[in-house]
Amino acid sequence: MSTLLHLDSSADRSTSRSRAITAAFASAFRDAEPGNTVVHRDLHADPLPHLADASLHWAARLRSADASPEPAAEDLQQRLIAELLGADVLLLGFPLYNYSLPSSLKAWLDHVHVPGQTAPSAISGAPLTGRPAVLVTSRGGDYDSGTVNEGRDHATPVLELILGEEMGMAVTVITTSLTLASSVPALAGQTDRSESEYAHALRLARDLGERFGSSTTTRQR
Repeated sequence: MSTLLHLDSSADRSTSRSRAITAAFASAFRDAEPGNTVVHRDLHADPLPHLADASLHWAARLRSADASPEPAAEDLQQRLIAELLGADVLLLGFPLYNYSLPSSLKAWLDHVHVPGQTAPSAISGAPLTGRPAVLVTSRGGDYDSGTVNEGRDHATPVLELILGEEMGMAVTVITTSLTLASSVPALAGQTDRSESEYAHALRLARDLGERFGSSTTTRQR
């Protein structure tokens, strides 16, 4: 039995491609083994507050002597961290908003990236090392090399840095681009590519969901 922590952050509740792709992954994960569990948190529908106190960026033993975060804020942070540490696999769905992360996802990231607790430090181990993290990103335009948007995705690299390099998770990225091809005239000529990328992303999500939901894969991570 394995547990998936499934997070969505798109403001589009009906036609979001990132939501559809994460849903395909979660369904395949749940069906891969009897007893598999999916914990779903919709960061847009039920947004988290901004981190309430700067001292919460650090584990308690690394805070200054005069740090005094509100107990309710610290309790929320610890519940979010417990969700993450209790999951065998993390699944994150996010669109690119203004070339960056949705603010709802950034709030979650600020709560769970804690040196000394989830990120290695001199006083802690690395509890998330090697744990799978699957990032599902949808982008409205074309971000290929040589295009005007090359290098303008400032969301995916941040998550790869924090979850991968800082927290030690094994990051896999599923990307679907040109999601606005059917609604923006300037992109109309790339509708076929948009649909092809989306179909490929759905297939990859199902395949990865089944693989990561397998008890054999979980034991070998």
